[in-house]
Amino acid sequence: MVVASQTWKLSLPDCSSLKQKRSVVRSIRDRLSSRFNVSVAETGVQDVHSFAELTLALVASDGRIAESLLDKTDRLVESYSGALIVQVRSEIH
Repeated sequence: MVVASQTWKLSLPDCSSLKQKRSVVRSIRDRLSSRFNVSVAETGVQDVHSFAELTLALVASDGRIAESLLDKTDRLVESYSGALIVQVRSEIH
């Protein structure tokens, strides 16, 4: 069994208020949760409307499965039109 996490620092250039930011973050979070059955939370820069930090956590039976899921989740976040990935950090334990 392995535990994996991935953190994205995102730029949200179209958000001019915290309300808009929450909408974008909620949409990404809900898509990740429902499509991949993972836990996702906003973990940083919560009071800045133009940036966000999301962290995902998952448990898998082996490292290859975890790595594959992290790649798929990364592609989903990358394809989201309202957010630009500034930095990604992944860990597998």
